[in-house]
Amino acid sequence: EVQLVESGGGLVQPGGSLRLSCAASGFTFSDYAMSWVRQAPGKGLEWVAAIDSGGSTYYADSVKGRFTISRDNGKNTVYLQMNSLKPEDTAVYYCNAVLSPDTYWSQGTQVTVSS
Repeated sequence: EVQLVESGGGLVQPGGSLRLSCAASGFTFSDYAMSWVRQAPGKGLEWVAAIDSGGSTYYADSVKGRFTISRDNGKNTVYLQMNSLKPEDTAVYYCNAVLSPDTYWSQGTQVTVSS
């Protein structure tokens, strides 16, 4: 059974940092790309970042230069380091994995950026 278990959200002041973690199980983690997606209040899903099986990374323009995605294949975990957080980064953050034809999602974690 594929499982993605997320941790690390919370409340942070503008300019602060948080690191999200997503622990995967039930598939060969190192073979697959992983992504982070978020949903702000009242808005649709927004893709944030991705890392492929070779370690290449990709970012939405809205987070480029502030967020860093990484993976530890020995721990079957993908991370999202978020720096210089802004109020508009407030959202529920999800990690996901596309194991065609299915897409798997974590449970989501709330990130709130507010003073």
